Amino acid sequence: MNTLRELVGDAIAEEVPRASIIQPYVISHGTLECADMQASRKFYQEFLGLEVVQHGPRAMAIRCGLKFHIICVQVGEKIHPMSYLTHWGIDVQSREAVDSAHAAALANTEKYAIRKVADVVEQHGVYSFYLQDLDHNWWEVQHYEAGYQHNDIFDFGDVYTSSLDGVAP
Repeated sequence: MNTLRELVGDAIAEEVPRASIIQPYVISHGTLECADMQASRKFYQEFLGLEVVQHGPRAMAIRCGLKFHIICVQVGEKIHPMSYLTHWGIDVQSREAVDSAHAAALANTEKYAIRKVADVVEQHGVYSFYLQDLDHNWWEVQHYEAGYQHNDIFDFGDVYTSSLDGVAP
């Protein structure tokens, strides 16, 4: 059995009744930008360890583990830098794996044109660090001691209520 099956088991979240206009059955993908697909592909495959397929002249899909993918669209110099708050998360199996990834990021900044590597910290329940790639996208490499964080986030339910008018938590 592979690590993902051990940690996640069943990757399907049970549907909850929704009083929404759109009735989705899955969130399937996201999108990010890149300036140069070949350089970005090298970073995604060789450094981050993601599976990559190019399905269009200016687009490729990346994934890891779950049946969710990110479409990477080559936009050249029209790229829009991301904030670290709008980052992509990558989970690893241990604190040592985070430390190893952090050391590798620092050692490979030039090879993969990594722009920034933040310090390793303990925050929001995980041991992690952030790095900014060549396309200004932010990635968080994290370890969650209790296993797979996704389950706990939703199992804990609403901890805070929204103060936005007309938006129910």
